Amino acid sequence: MSVLLDYLNILDKDAGARDAHDSAPSAAMTAFGLADYEQAAVLSLNGTLDVAILIGICSNVLPSVTMPLDTY
Repeated sequence: MSVLLDYLNILDKDAGARDAHDSAPSAAMTAFGLADYEQAAVLSLNGTLDVAILIGICSNVLPSVTMPLDTY
């Protein structure tokens, strides 16, 4: 299994990991071991499609990747 898929599975199951990702996504992904191109896919505006391509699945089976909007 890819590191990216492992990371997504952790985010799905672990509230602490989700909180860490929500507060500092780049730091959380780097600490987990995601490569720069994997992080870029997660953070991109086409995140769902980019992630699906990297892990080799159809994007229809992934939930939408949503990033919190700045509330400043």
